[in-house]
Amino acid sequence: MLNHQRTVDIKQVFEAYAAELGTVEEKLKGLFRSDVFVIPLVGSHLLDSGGKRLRPLFLLASARLAGYRGDDHTMLAGVIELIHMASLLHDDVVDGAQLRRGKPAAHSIWGNQVVILVGDFLYSNALKKSVSFKNQRIMEALSEATTSMSEGELLQLSQSGDIGIAEEDYLKIISSKTGMLISAACRIGAILAGRPIEEEEALARFGMKSGTAFQMADDIMDYMADEGEFGKRLGKDLEEGKVTLPLICLLGAASSDEKEEVRGIIEKGISDGGLRRILALFKRYNVLEESVKRATVLVEEAKFELLIFPDSVERDGMFDLADYALLRQN
Repeated sequence: MLNHQRTVDIKQVFEAYAAELGTVEEKLKGLFRSDVFVIPLVGSHLLDSGGKRLRPLFLLASARLAGYRGDDHTMLAGVIELIHMASLLHDDVVDGAQLRRGKPAAHSIWGNQVVILVGDFLYSNALKKSVSFKNQRIMEALSEATTSMSEGELLQLSQSGDIGIAEEDYLKIISSKTGMLISAACRIGAILAGRPIEEEEALARFGMKSGTAFQMADDIMDYMADEGEFGKRLGKDLEEGKVTLPLICLLGAASSDEKEEVRGIIEKGISDGGLRRILALFKRYNVLEESVKRATVLVEEAKFELLIFPDSVERDGMFDLADYALLRQN
């Protein structure tokens, strides 16, 4: 667990939206329907692989906070998750990842070509379904998010293995890849409810900061991971050439000799011994603790954005969602 300072019962938040999340799951199944048999086949694999449906929950919770009383939010929450699933399919191909949440990645079963094309279908079907709502602002939010996600993935690929990556570029990558979609989810909740632009922007900023902190926490846990619990192998990001916040913090604190040592470890390819050495340096410089502090600041900034809304159970639930980034174990 990354943070013990606040007790958050995230199960209570999920339970508060259980009925709507159940509807989202049914909508997702419908979004995978196709006469091309491999699409629902891959869809079943994705749906059965788990995932907490956190992004849909951000949309549902934002809509409720904003006072929305209709039914469109569940389909749009499904659209948000479909976009996320499409990005996971593509990311796993790019990264060569063999596992996703501890289970075989789709491309390891059906091959890269099929999975890339299924990912394309998911993106296009998500946008097709969103067009049916005939709301230009919703379309703009989703289009901006998907464009940003592609840019973030390309930027990450261009920086692969570069230990000289600036923290600013790292933040741009994770805000594009993770923050933007959660930001769009929160913005759509406000759009559906017809809230003033000030509240819409506040929710969008909350989503961006929460989503970015969520990815920071994910990157930190990569160096604390238990594959059985988290579905992710220890040091997997580094093995894939991803220089994330903990390593950036280490390189900012380490001596010149240690920086060269880390560079050599990465250039040679990560071995068990090399990973152990990097983890030892993390401990020497309190790197993981420093990384958590930075993520914690971002979570607090996210919660501050929601002070434009009156105190309520719904707002507390949103605060819990933001805190969950640091409190989650998987």
